Amino acid sequence: MSDAVIETDCLTRKFAVRGKGRKVVTRTTMCAVDNLQLRVSPGESVGYIGANGAGKSTTIKMLVGILVPTSGTVRTCGLDPHRQRRQLAARVGVVFGQRSQLWWDLPVRESFEILAAIHRLPAADASARTAELTEQLELGDFVATPVRQLSLGQRMRAEVAAALLHRPRLVILDEPTIGLDVLSKQRLREFLVTERLSHGTTLLLTTHDMGDIERLCERVLVVDHGSTVYDGSLNGLAQTAGSDRILVLDFVEATTDLTGIPHTKHLGSEVGGARQRLSFDSENTTAAMVLAAVGERAELRDLTIEEPDIEDVVRRIYQARR
Repeated sequence: MSDAVIETDCLTRKFAVRGKGRKVVTRTTMCAVDNLQLRVSPGESVGYIGANGAGKSTTIKMLVGILVPTSGTVRTCGLDPHRQRRQLAARVGVVFGQRSQLWWDLPVRESFEILAAIHRLPAADASARTAELTEQLELGDFVATPVRQLSLGQRMRAEVAAALLHRPRLVILDEPTIGLDVLSKQRLREFLVTERLSHGTTLLLTTHDMGDIERLCERVLVVDHGSTVYDGSLNGLAQTAGSDRILVLDFVEATTDLTGIPHTKHLGSEVGGARQRLSFDSENTTAAMVLAAVGERAELRDLTIEEPDIEDVVRRIYQARR
């Protein structure tokens, strides 16, 4: 038996779409997920990204048993999600950025008590776990406050605590930091990193916030029209798209534009030429080679290397595919 936390084989989901012409009603079929092959091992942290309509939410709904596949198979935590939804609920925690699993008019603490009862946690375990999550997510100031009175940042931290209350093997996060300020995002990211390292929790994250992917995920899956177009590391994602890296160069004194350096493109100058930006293709040259050529023409004071923006990388992959 496979020990994978998530495993799919030719997973496909199609929807019938009705359209209305001038005289007749038409019916077409849309394929939201197309022969998806996916395997996530215990303890992995995977970013599942793509444009709106790429099939991410449909995949999640099949993983947790809300939707039944049109064809193919899916196993989540070793279970058939649709046929064994109750057993699966004890092993999976889900956070949707736009939906709440907390009771709107109840204090946060009482929502936790209800969820603990639903999961049939022993009273001592529920109390200890609530105290642990309250401390780590800094919920103490508002755990007695009704959910409807919380700020968005406070509510999202409470949502994550609710999803993790029963120590699930798999946590699925769908846009967990949407609308949060910088400080709230940082707190949530730090907690998720710690939780995963401490308990071996498997993480599947869908988001449009590339900062979440960079800080939380070791592996990235990019989907387009329901099919996987990339599966690998963040660095490999940039290399696949052929994106350039950027050198920000600060010179001791103003310098003429550094054009003509092999395998580079001059992007611009600031402060009269004392700061310049060069892009270079890491497949054809290295930062060291570029710097050696730059050093022959001007004296460097400092430098920074900027990695390609992930949203731009994904956009390049889509464009190349189409």
